[in-house]
Amino acid sequence: MRPLIPALHYPPELLLQAQGIRVAFFDVDGVLTDAGLYFSESGESLKRFNTLDGQGIKLLQQAGITPVVITGRDSAALRLRLKALGVTHVRFGTEDKHPAAEEFLQMLGLSWGQAAAMGDDWPDLPVMQRVAFACAPANAHAQAKAMAHHVTAERGGEGAARAFCDILLVASGHYAQLLAQVGVSAQKGPSA
Repeated sequence: MRPLIPALHYPPELLLQAQGIRVAFFDVDGVLTDAGLYFSESGESLKRFNTLDGQGIKLLQQAGITPVVITGRDSAALRLRLKALGVTHVRFGTEDKHPAAEEFLQMLGLSWGQAAAMGDDWPDLPVMQRVAFACAPANAHAQAKAMAHHVTAERGGEGAARAFCDILLVASGHYAQLLAQVGVSAQKGPSA
């Protein structure tokens, strides 16, 4: 059996910028989704989520980094997805994201210097400009890209949030440790 060796490598200056992060703020539309708004015949909002992004959020939680979602919209689909991911720190229906982020930081006993954020448009800028590490997806608005310390190669809803999570995991030193745990429980059987 071949060993699982970390395949991700980032510039040292990027990892230094992303060190010490304890909370990660996420926008939804354009970050966790492709920014498209889908409506059923009955007017229900439908969203498409990427499983890579979901796995990244779960890994952040395992590494002790708290994911926080602050979004201008609300929908049953979004609530269901966040519940499935175990995300409990959420603010729905707010366009003014800075005060919401500030409240979460106070509640968690953390500072802006321990925070990272991923956003794609103007409502995300007040949070992105305050955090220690800001990231934007490849298809973000130009202002969000200009504010970001890093712009992912991936588009929103297509693995961009996972790329953000991976950077935070590598910078925190947890990536290799979490990777080493893959399949360990499956190997602990009668033959182990």
